[in-house]
Amino acid sequence: MSMVIAINGSPRKNANTATLLQKALDGAASAGAETELIHLIDLDYTGCVSCFACKRNGTKFTGSCAVRDGLTPVLEKAMASDAIILGSPIYLGDVTALMRAFIERFGFMNVSYNNKRHHSFTGRINAAFFYTMNVPKPASLLFSYVYRFNAGVLKKLNGTVKQLVCADTWQFDDYSKYEASNFDVGKKKRTRETAFPRDCEKAYNIGRTLSGGRDTGGGRRETARE
Repeated sequence: MSMVIAINGSPRKNANTATLLQKALDGAASAGAETELIHLIDLDYTGCVSCFACKRNGTKFTGSCAVRDGLTPVLEKAMASDAIILGSPIYLGDVTALMRAFIERFGFMNVSYNNKRHHSFTGRINAAFFYTMNVPKPASLLFSYVYRFNAGVLKKLNGTVKQLVCADTWQFDDYSKYEASNFDVGKKKRTRETAFPRDCEKAYNIGRTLSGGRDTGGGRRETARE
């Protein structure tokens, strides 16, 4: 049985990002995988502390992180999984601080300064990154560098890399309670009712295919971006 881990970088545990990640896990489970959803907001941890223990000659930490905190068991689970799916909202042009700190630790411990491949991991883990954001779909192209950079981190796992961009998300239950007059609430609601279900279906199929199952054919399958 394969193991698929989803890691939520949103501080909200029941909103857009978490919903997409759970849909992906549902897809993985439908293909027979064991699944787990981890919320980074629940953990006490830091980003990389630049100790370079993972780069020392003869170190026992090659391919792992020497820092011991709330992220340690998550990193261990991720590296032992068959597929990992990361998810984060875009805040001020990048992933959340929660996710960025995770990527620093997860990514840097697999970086090699010795070989031309620039990574030390020799196994294979399929991976995906889900992004949610308030901006409309055309504006999501502004964050292309973020997508490319994070895809590069995931490529070091030697598996298939996929991404899903979910734009123009529904943020508030009641927009009248917030200073949000720039938004067309009617359009936002229509997007929530039409586009978001399609993104959920894409997430489901990504989870299913990353875990070794077949695409259900219910929606357009996201292609790998490496």
